[in-house]
Amino acid sequence: MTSLRYPAVAGMFYPEDPVELDEMIRTFLASAAVEGPVPKAIIAPHAGYIYSGPVAASVYRLLLPAKDVIKRVVLLGPAHRVPFRGLAVPSVDFFITPLGTVAVDKAALAKIADLPFVHVSDLPHEPEHSLEVHLPFLQEVLEDFKVVPIVVGDATPEEVAQVLERLWGGPETLIVVSSDLSHYYDYETARRLDSATSRAIEELDPTRLNYESACGRIPVAGLLLAARKHGLRAKTVDLRNSGDTAGPKDQVVGYGAYAFF
Repeated sequence: MTSLRYPAVAGMFYPEDPVELDEMIRTFLASAAVEGPVPKAIIAPHAGYIYSGPVAASVYRLLLPAKDVIKRVVLLGPAHRVPFRGLAVPSVDFFITPLGTVAVDKAALAKIADLPFVHVSDLPHEPEHSLEVHLPFLQEVLEDFKVVPIVVGDATPEEVAQVLERLWGGPETLIVVSSDLSHYYDYETARRLDSATSRAIEELDPTRLNYESACGRIPVAGLLLAARKHGLRAKTVDLRNSGDTAGPKDQVVGYGAYAFF
């Protein structure tokens, strides 16, 4: 029997109406004046679209030339709601968004099923927004793809890198790491912290990431290890915070968009 994961934050983090959602993402993409090669991997934020959507769109725009090439998206994000050890993959067959269904790549999940820190569990996925908010962007910029959804709990960067190594693939495989940056500092403090985090990402140095750097620091650090092994370089595509987009400046959340070539 087909099983489904339904949206948890539609109508809160992004519009529930498919026409409104489509128009919002298309507007973000059109406003992102970014050019460059198609990345192998990206890091993009996962807040409400009015706050982080323009930043996410800046790096998603780079995928448009490969819309019919990318067939698999390995999507990793941190657990915000359900604490657990290791990495959680779902049992469901499809993730649902207001824009339609996204098939889960069961063949890819089989490649990591024997790893002792990878667990099949729907509980961390059901309330989690860090993966969900990326799916509509992917549905807009890609034509026909399957997703490998992985929620990262109490894990190590090395464990994340091991999963990425098994799923690395070729041009048909895109890696997306979901993470915001600093949380609830004043505007200038956030800019300073987020600039330091961006330098660490560009220099592929996971040792300089800490609790203040990013909520998704573990999957980000795992990607940096894998990127270094595969000879990729990282570029900051956009770096802003909620004080630049749709919020006050006394307490902000940082958003960065990064491409790995």
